[in-house]
Amino acid sequence: MSADPLLSVDGLEVYFRAGGAFGKKDGAVKAVDGVSFTVGRGETLGLVGESGCGKSTTGLSLLRLVEPTGGEVHLDGVDVRAAGKAELRSLRRKMAMIFQDPFASLNPRMNINDIVAEPLEIHGLHKGRQQRRRRVGDLMELVGLNPSYGSRYPHEFSGGQRQRVGIARALATEPDLIVADEPISALDVSIQAQVMNLMEDLQAEFGLAYLFIAHDLAAVQHVSDRVAVMYLGRIVEVADRVELYAAPTHPYTQALLSSVPVADPEVEQHRQRILLQGDVPSPLSPPVGCNFSTRCPQVFEKCHTVDPVLTVTSEGHEAACLLHQ
Repeated sequence: MSADPLLSVDGLEVYFRAGGAFGKKDGAVKAVDGVSFTVGRGETLGLVGESGCGKSTTGLSLLRLVEPTGGEVHLDGVDVRAAGKAELRSLRRKMAMIFQDPFASLNPRMNINDIVAEPLEIHGLHKGRQQRRRRVGDLMELVGLNPSYGSRYPHEFSGGQRQRVGIARALATEPDLIVADEPISALDVSIQAQVMNLMEDLQAEFGLAYLFIAHDLAAVQHVSDRVAVMYLGRIVEVADRVELYAAPTHPYTQALLSSVPVADPEVEQHRQRILLQGDVPSPLSPPVGCNFSTRCPQVFEKCHTVDPVLTVTSEGHEAACLLHQ
């Protein structure tokens, strides 16, 4: 990692108020609870974890589509949280988002030309209808769509084609960072590889940085340079992609990776599976001590009282586990 990352996140918190009922007191749902990471220029950081662990909320809060409760977010050295309306609009030219559901993220009443051109109009780019139309055509060609389809509406496209439209829209303002929130999870398996390859090609051509959010560990391994593992609102392990998959140190990461099928039937038959007991605790009342203590197969007494922090276990490898502190 360079000393001057494109995106720097420190102690990010996103809490949601939970209203009380039947005499119960109000509480706070700790969706994101003290998350810190960096993304370098041209790098892909994979963010993985089970559903409900706070991955998507983290991504949305970086663009302030969900307002953070605490912590710091700096994009290219600029404080995103402190930005006013005008400065935030300028910052949003440098970052964009690809949403999970291509069926819900495109306005059904707008044709493709208008959907892709909308960021250009908002930011005052490529003024004039003809300039915008040429730019939209270029963007559609860039993502593998025929520009003549621009007058069509989202319902006339397949899921993979709609996601390509979403990618074209994200590229419209020439951002430095794209937050990809599970961009392939709603697509057919046969289309997923095409979309991932397209994103990699665009990254190589334009030097894009990605925060690639997913629960598919195989997909994250394919596209990421580094991987951050999230559990119950916190990052529990961060490492280079190769090292994380070869030598995971946190028990939660080990359990996740043990569930990924292996193509070799001989290896698959003899490898050890780690089955986690119980359910993920509620973010409204997380466990005291380590968040993972209620399900960890290697838990010991100290885990129920001491809250572990990310600690360097080897060069470029960090884990929040008392086994390594």
